[in-house]
Amino acid sequence: MDKSNHATLKSIADLVSVSAATVSRVLNGHATRDRISNETEETIRRAAEQLHYTPNQIGRGLRMKKTTTVGLVVPGISNTFYASVASSIEMEARKLRYSIMLCDSLESAELQSESLQLLQGRRVDGLIICPVGEDVKNLARLSKSSTPLVTVDRHFQQLECAYVVSDNYRGAMEAVSHFVENGHRSIACIQEPTNTSVNIERVRGYRDAHKRHNVPIDESLIVGGSSGQENGCNGANILLNRETPPTAILATSASISLQVMCAISEKGLNIPGDISLIAFDEHPYSDYLSTPMTTIAEQPAEMGRVAFRLLIEQIESKNTLDDKGVVLPTKLIKRRSVKKLP
Repeated sequence: MDKSNHATLKSIADLVSVSAATVSRVLNGHATRDRISNETEETIRRAAEQLHYTPNQIGRGLRMKKTTTVGLVVPGISNTFYASVASSIEMEARKLRYSIMLCDSLESAELQSESLQLLQGRRVDGLIICPVGEDVKNLARLSKSSTPLVTVDRHFQQLECAYVVSDNYRGAMEAVSHFVENGHRSIACIQEPTNTSVNIERVRGYRDAHKRHNVPIDESLIVGGSSGQENGCNGANILLNRETPPTAILATSASISLQVMCAISEKGLNIPGDISLIAFDEHPYSDYLSTPMTTIAEQPAEMGRVAFRLLIEQIESKNTLDDKGVVLPTKLIKRRSVKKLP
């Protein structure tokens, strides 16, 4: 047989003089159940190996009405957070012999919508998405369809679907409390786009920590909120150019913290001598900076594992998990970026 042609059940059956149905039973692991002799099973498996047979998953999916494929949409696979989420989902999928179709939305709501349409067109068994943007109409339509859906990192109240998020509120509370315990009273917050669930919870935690410790909130110290690349840099410059700059800054994302560090360096200042900094999200570089960074660590790998488990639960039960949310704890990792004030 020409190796350029795909081997089929029939070509194997013709080679060993049995029916295609017998070949199918053997290659699907049902030889014992269907009382096929060990000799016949071994002959069929040798023939399949000789002809370089690989199962036609698309055809099998059409027959079974199940593709054993999961669609995954992330905002940026180059981001270590989302790379960790995707990697753990892929590892969990491999254990159950599922395949992953990965789409990168590049932080674009339009590309996200196109990706979802593409994946549904490929008849994936379910979808896991790390959402971007604020237009949830497409996601809302999807959540009301029969396609199992899980969102990761962000959750929308309007969506009736399962989700996995970090305890952003408690993480921000811990960060501000750590500042206060080290003598800081002028604590700034540079936020992400203001109407995302992640930012809302982190700013709420920032505010409530002030109240818990009886520290007055200076609203002018809450800056940022745009989705642009310069959000963190602009916010840091606003704070550093004040007549009396804050003594500490909470950066609500890793990218914001990098921009803040650049702005502080450009001013000829240093961390933590002139200003203290805590960043949301742990990164591989956090411990290797000139001043190791105190962070609020999330659990992206665990997020991926939990999200895949929730999705499989829906696929196997053929029921959606309306608004079943899992909130994973964060952890304050103390390093040297917070100065203890007198």
